Amino acid sequence: MASAFFYGTLMHPEILKRVIGNDGSQLQMCPALLPDYTRHQVKNEDYPGILPYSQSRAMFDRDLNSEEKSVRGTLVTGLSDADVRLLDIFEGDQYTRELVSVYPLGPLANIRDMPPIEVKSLVPATPPPIPMSSELANPVEVNTYVWCFPSSELRAQLWTFEEFVKFNAWKWIGPTNNKYFDEVDRRNAAEGIYIDARG
Repeated sequence: MASAFFYGTLMHPEILKRVIGNDGSQLQMCPALLPDYTRHQVKNEDYPGILPYSQSRAMFDRDLNSEEKSVRGTLVTGLSDADVRLLDIFEGDQYTRELVSVYPLGPLANIRDMPPIEVKSLVPATPPPIPMSSELANPVEVNTYVWCFPSSELRAQLWTFEEFVKFNAWKWIGPTNNKYFDEVDRRNAAEGIYIDARG
């Protein structure tokens, strides 16, 4: 079984379950932190990409603080080889799957034990400050998907999950008569090759 760090659309449990094609009952998840990376909206898209801060620093006119140059996301354990294959297809050739060290920010919980998701509560509007490095749990080495297309295709401002949930998550999770709901199927059909859906 594999573990991964998700920082964008796949932080939403319903989107993750739709991508891997099962109820996720084998998965455990918790909030986690990836330091020294920045998260940016892909231009003309709802989703983000991450870059090491050493690469993204040139996108900013100032040095970022520790919160800004850290990515809050979700650590997920229990992914099968089949799950990872579907995740690779979903992420496509805009990203490379790489090993990174993340810091858990809470205990793991099984998806099946979680109450029905209230999307507004997925991420607190004002998350607690990042703990001091001495207070962080031991890091865990996991897979994540790092942006590999030109950085010029990313917006400089930082992407937030809260805004995604508020404005765009509905496109990815239904209802099934929503014309955007087929985005996951479109990506699977493309077999990991990015195709601009706007034509």
